[in-house]
Amino acid sequence: MRWEELEQQPCSLARTLSVVGDRWTLLVLRECFLGVRRFDEFEKRLGITRHVLAERLKKLVEAGVLSKQAYQQRPLREEYRLTEKGHDLYPAVLALVNWGDRHMSGAEGAPVRHVHKSCGHEVHGVLVCSDCGEPLLARDMTLREAPALQGQLLPAHWHAQKTADN
Repeated sequence: MRWEELEQQPCSLARTLSVVGDRWTLLVLRECFLGVRRFDEFEKRLGITRHVLAERLKKLVEAGVLSKQAYQQRPLREEYRLTEKGHDLYPAVLALVNWGDRHMSGAEGAPVRHVHKSCGHEVHGVLVCSDCGEPLLARDMTLREAPALQGQLLPAHWHAQKTADN
């Protein structure tokens, strides 16, 4: 499968990666969540070439993750702001940060603390079931294909396991 074909795959992860699946795009998003909005500030903070940055920002705007808004008319200057679609990426970014804090931090620990404004406590993102509230772990999950895609996406052993479980 070619990188350009990811958005055509019948897989939500592949389609998501077609938008945010490279290191620079994720780092641009990190900066957005830190409040960075202007091209020059992205460039300065990331140490990224202007060409690569412009490409990543354009892709995020085209995908509806960021919007461009004028902050000066003469000459026209625009800044980049997270859209609702962009804000919806925060849990995914936080999950990656939490993984890095747990597995990639040195002896000094996590470099940045995430504090919930409402209660003032430091948080460590935990994905929970929307129904019962229990933490979601890979070993506690089972997958089911959408009826229209039955038998097309999951490996054969998933289908054999499902049959054995019934």
